[in-house]
Amino acid sequence: MARAVEVGSGERYTGRYLLVLGDDLRSDDDAACTAIRELSGAEEVTNTRDSDRGAAARTHPTFFAELGVAVADLTAQQLDAARADRRLLGVERERVQRAIGVPRFDAAPGGSLSEEYLRGFRDAAQFLYARAAGPGARVAPAQFGDTEELTWGLQATGVAVAPETGAGVAIAVLDTGLDLTHPDFAGRDIEARSFVEGQEPQDVQGHGTHVAGTACGALAPGTGRRYGVAHGARILVGKVLGDDGSGTDADILAGMSWAVAAGARVISMSLGADMQEVSTAYETAGRRALEAGTLVVAAAGNNAERSAGNPGFVGVPANSPSIMAVGAVDVALAIADFSAASSPVEGGQVDIAAPGVDVYSSWPSPQNTNTISGTSMATPHVSGIAALWSQRTGATGQELWTQLLQAAQRLPLPATDVGAGLVRAPGA
Repeated sequence: MARAVEVGSGERYTGRYLLVLGDDLRSDDDAACTAIRELSGAEEVTNTRDSDRGAAARTHPTFFAELGVAVADLTAQQLDAARADRRLLGVERERVQRAIGVPRFDAAPGGSLSEEYLRGFRDAAQFLYARAAGPGARVAPAQFGDTEELTWGLQATGVAVAPETGAGVAIAVLDTGLDLTHPDFAGRDIEARSFVEGQEPQDVQGHGTHVAGTACGALAPGTGRRYGVAHGARILVGKVLGDDGSGTDADILAGMSWAVAAGARVISMSLGADMQEVSTAYETAGRRALEAGTLVVAAAGNNAERSAGNPGFVGVPANSPSIMAVGAVDVALAIADFSAASSPVEGGQVDIAAPGVDVYSSWPSPQNTNTISGTSMATPHVSGIAALWSQRTGATGQELWTQLLQAAQRLPLPATDVGAGLVRAPGA
């Protein structure tokens, strides 16, 4: 899960703006680019449909054609004009987002961020354990546990008995990239792109490799128990968060636009920002992705501390009505202490829940595997299972969304915490 940076005037926002074009402009690329030039005063506009896809241009506007959203520099006068322009559905400041647990420092040449990243997870886990096991605390008995063959998450969701593999379905994982040398992904159908300027798709941070492993890791990994859901799916890796764990809205939207164009039936995004307003840009992108047959699944957020009475709230982009928000449960199928509850904004509800505590999955070599927690870890369970349902029924977009919710296992927990319930694989 990523969150917006709160420190420093230049940290949370880039200074650029997202322009959300109306449906009339979206259907006409030439008219759209003309409007963007008029609004920004730029002579050149990059249209992702006509260009070699990568990081959004910083020197001139970029139009993410599949989503009908653009990013551009605007003067104060241009901003006022854009906000009054009826051709646009909205104008927003472009945010900078950062993966939870990533320290604010740059890795030394040839170095790794993993040690500090893991230390953050270790400290969080120790804190949660101490809170749960303190005087008078009642710790729910575990219903599931990892075995030598399977992770507890694959057991709890019924993936272990599902005949589907995700074959014929493309899953796009938009995160910090993937360790492309990882032995468990050898021989897989993988297309990897980086949307972070100056960086390759290779994951050095770990988060992206972990979530990709859960969504579509190997059936028989060489590193131990099976942890991957859709082990036969085509994998689209979009690096939208950089080696330091940060990424801009433009990087993320560029990845979404590419994934839709590449035919992804599912986009998995374990990222977001702790903001209680709905983003017009992400809601429009999510809606247009659904119309194109692509379901976008996003982490609800890790901003709760339920043991201290703080339920948190679903942030951007998961609070968009057209993006499926995923909460996290533990081995007892209880809500995770950190898992955000539904927020009061329209579309801010948690839609579904999945295993997100002590999740074992892939990690960059030489470690190869790691066990971590978060709504980030719950999200790829849902994304992988969505691919299984799509393979079984052929469903895409909104129909696939409906199938996932209808098949969910009801839990004795408030819908504000877990939505329809625990995600379940077909045949489970």
